[in-house]
Order: sequence, then C-alpha cells, then structure tokens
Amino acid sequence: MTTRYPADLPCISAYSPVAVGRRVTSIAIARVAGVLVAGVLVAGVLVASVLLASVREVIVHAARAHLASLTRLACAVLGAALCVVAAPAHAQCVQFAGQTVAASEIGLPTRGALVTSAMLVGATQSGNGNGDYCRITGEIRPVRDDAPDIHFELNLPKRWNGRALQLGGGGYSGEVVSGTNMVPFAPRTTPLSQGYATFGSDSGHIGTSARAEFAVNDEALLNFGYGHLKKTHDVALALITQNYGKPPQRVYFAGGSTGGREGYTVIERFPNDYDGVIADAPAINFSGVRLLGVKVGQMAYDVPGGFVPPVKQKLVYRRVLASCDGLDGVADGIVSNVDACHALERQIVASLRCPDGTDQGNDCLSAPQIDMLSALNDGLDLPYALANGARVYPGYNVFAGCDFSGMLGLGRSPVRLARPDIIANGYLFAQADAYMKYFVTRDPTFETLNFDLAHPDPYEERLVELSQIVGAMNPDLSAFVAHGGRVITLHGLADEVISPNQTIAFYRSIVAKFGLEKTDSFMRLYMVPGFQHGNGVFIPSWDALGALDKWVTYGVAPETLVATDIAAATNGRSRPLCRFPAFPRYLGKGSVNVATSFRCATS
Repeated sequence: MTTRYPADLPCISAYSPVAVGRRVTSIAIARVAGVLVAGVLVAGVLVASVLLASVREVIVHAARAHLASLTRLACAVLGAALCVVAAPAHAQCVQFAGQTVAASEIGLPTRGALVTSAMLVGATQSGNGNGDYCRITGEIRPVRDDAPDIHFELNLPKRWNGRALQLGGGGYSGEVVSGTNMVPFAPRTTPLSQGYATFGSDSGHIGTSARAEFAVNDEALLNFGYGHLKKTHDVALALITQNYGKPPQRVYFAGGSTGGREGYTVIERFPNDYDGVIADAPAINFSGVRLLGVKVGQMAYDVPGGFVPPVKQKLVYRRVLASCDGLDGVADGIVSNVDACHALERQIVASLRCPDGTDQGNDCLSAPQIDMLSALNDGLDLPYALANGARVYPGYNVFAGCDFSGMLGLGRSPVRLARPDIIANGYLFAQADAYMKYFVTRDPTFETLNFDLAHPDPYEERLVELSQIVGAMNPDLSAFVAHGGRVITLHGLADEVISPNQTIAFYRSIVAKFGLEKTDSFMRLYMVPGFQHGNGVFIPSWDALGALDKWVTYGVAPETLVATDIAAATNGRSRPLCRFPAFPRYLGKGSVNVATSFRCATS
C-alpha cells in the first residue's frame, strides 16, 4: 500500500524518530529541500550556499531509504521550528479503495482485509460536524467460507491529533459502528471532530442488536465474543500507519453495554494494544444477564399472574421515590442514596403487596408479581460455575430507583409472543430467549420457558464454554496495568438492562486482587444516580475521552467530575460525578440545579 491521507506532520526530534513512509516521491524531497533552503536563508546567503549543497545531497540519499531519517537530519540542522513536512493532497483519500491488508498483519486468523470504498467527506458537507475526513469502509475475510465477513469503517481526519479510538457495539451488534458519533454514554462532542482517527465494526455479522441468529456459526460467534476486536484493531492501525506515515501515539477503546463488555475484553485479552479504555455499563457477565432474563421470563409468563403490567411498574417506581428521593438531602426526582434506600426495601415491598396476595387492581401487587420483581431484585445464584468462577449475577435496584416501564424494561404485553419481542415481552426475556435458541441450543424451536436453570443438562458444558467466549469477568488485569493502561467505567444506578450491582461486584473483585491503592492507580468507577441504560431522570453528559486522555498522557487522574443533565425534562442541571462509593448529597443551600450545591458523600 502506498496511498496516504494528509495530515500536518510536525517535526520529530532526533531523539524521537518516526517512520513517515516506505517510499518517497520527488515531490516530497523537493518540499523538504525547500524548507531547508528557507531556513538556511534566515542564517545568511553565504551560509546557505555552502550548507544547502551538502545537506541536499544527504537529503536525497536519505529520502530514498527512509523519510524518517531525512526528517531527523533536517531537524538537527535547522531546528524544530523550521522543520515541517507537508502532507499529500487531500484528494488522495479515494486512492485507498482497493487497498488490501495481508493476513500476516492481523493478529488472529483471517484471509486478509480489503478496502471496499474510500470517500472524502468535506467539512462543509451537509450534516457533517466532524471537519474534513476520509471515510474508509472495508471487510475482513473469515477463515471459513461459511462465515460472514467483518465489516468495518475507519475515519481519518485531516487534522489528526496522533490518537486512534476504537468504538464498541451494542446488544447483539450486527451494524457497523461508524465512528462519526459521540462516545456511548458520554454524549458531548465527537472524537472525530477532535482529531481522533476513529473506527469500529459490525462485530462480524449483519443483523440488529436484537437478532442472535448469527451465533449458530462458530466463527461468527468467536468474532462477536472477541475476534472482531483484535482483527479490526490491527487492520485499522495498518491503514492509519500507512496514511499518516506513523502509528498512533495513543490507542483508546470506548463503548457501553456490549461495548463496555468489549472494553474489558480488550483489557483482558489484548492488553498491550490499548493505552486506555472507557467501558460503560459493561455487560461483562454476558451469560449471567441472559440466564437471569430466562428466570424473569419464566416468572412473568410461566407463573399464573406473574406478569407486571406497565401501570404497576410505574406504581413501584413512584412508591420508591416517595420513600427514598429525599435521602440525599433534597427531593429532586433522583434516588441518589441507593444504600439507604435498600435499607427501606422491606417496608417498600410490604406497602406494595395486595392484602391477601391476590390481584386487586392497579394500586397493589399480587404475590406472583412481588415474586417476579423480587427475583429481578435478588439476581441469580447458580449451582454451577461459569467462566472465572462466576456463579452469581447480582440483581437490579428494583426497589431503589430503577424504572422498568420504559422501552428496555419488563414489557407491555401480558401475553408471551411466539417470538418474544423486546417492547412487548421485555428486553431481558427477549434477549435471553434469543440466547437460548441460537447461542446455547442452536435450535430456533427451543422453548426457553421450559429450561431448568438449576439443572441445565445437557447444556451445562455449553453454558460454561459460551461464558469463556463472550464475557470479561477476569479481575486479573495485570498485563494491562503493566502496560500502563487506564480504564474509566461509568454505570447508572438505575440501569434496567445491565445490573449496576454486577459492575460494583466486579470492581470489588479487582480491589481484592490489587488492593485499593493500586486499583486507584489505573481504574476509576463512577456510579450515577437516576441514570438508566442510556435514558433516565438524569442523563449525564461529560467529557469521558478528555478525562481518559489527560490521565494517560499527562498523568492527571480524574477525581470528582461534573456531569450536565441532558434529560428532556431537566436539561441543563448539573451534579458532581462522584467516584464510587460516593454519591451527590445536597449541602442544604444553593440551587438544586447546580453541581456546586452538592458534595460527594458515602452516607
């Protein structure tokens, strides 16, 4: 490959040599020589006439071998202030089309990669807020003919900041992550507009976040679990290096939900490939959340009267608010002191129960409905161990501020559809049903309601195998730490899709492994009250990528940050973003819409 996309390449000192190309054209030589001429003239014509002749001869010779050596020589002669290498013409973006990346350049087995399109996107183009960039799409060929390609997209900004960012997917993925949008769960500005080279993929199959049929193919399953991350990373870095003439100074990963699981996956499996990771609402215990979804579905649809309709889902949420909203010092519609709210759980449940346990209308819950919500609240405890010894999937904050009445909640239909639907039958059960049909049994006719979670034979070995392929529950992050990696995780305490208590449990397992002081040197955890799975009564907007980059590049570790609420009803108010286990507590005076009126407290 010889095509490069432009960037302003600063001079690299003799102490920091950087490769800027494998071959150099006569145009590049003339540009560097011209810079030398201009610089030498500043020192004087007589000096220039002597110096230029000898230096230019050296330049031409060095350029034929390596432009990096030429750049270092120019810097040494003239000084960094005069040494700038101009980049190729912007229009050369289109010449990337048809380029290939050999299988030998990719760290996991493939048959290589092909760039299928390359298009210049202008800063003034309608709908583009990312400045001038080159949009590259391509495909990574599978090892087996019956497996699908991995489709990827790479964006190369004209003004490159020397960094690259890989973005993760969501749900069962299946759609190419374009890299032109904001970091998941941190909606501020787009990384591409800040000069990051961004890239992502479809995780190795075409579909939607709710479709799991791809998992019947072994290679597609491996790609979804972890393979696409490494393969896309290696292809993207090969093209970035080819384009700018040097590899990125920093490589980051950012994702939420499935993307959060992918963030911890790259930390655990490919620790030397990344300098920093943002892993929000991470679905690290992928098998655990799917199996809990099976239990929830069974209690809602296989137990008479177990389904909790939306009107009663709202009843639970309102009752919790009435009991717990003020526990942080102010009634602001947010349950911030979740631990104190948990202490009131028994009395909250008792106030919701219908007098004789039978369904008596929309103002109370029947015994089967209480049992279903309690199962969701208590979580899953398996009699066998999944990967990394995981037996437990901690439950949700059902009686501590989580609202399950939304689109990703418990569903709106008391009747189970033949093919469970996320909106009708609930996200957790619909995704679990797909998991059982296509990941576990590979039988699309399998009846999930009949699955025995406690005695899963003949599928126990399969469940363990799947938890090894798709999941990131290993607390031993030693290789990533040794590499100097940093990780920031944010999770909503009101998340209704991925339990925030699983994230807290995983964090505590890391602290148990490394100790608190060492963990603080490489990890930050922010648990956000009122934040659900991308929605909620408080939706934080914060500069996640900026915080990570400052930590990695300058050693400035993030502490208490500030998040601005972008929820429609309360847009613009702010709160402290507190490090776990702290939460925002009102000071007792000042505007309740300003972060400075709160402090981070643990009780």
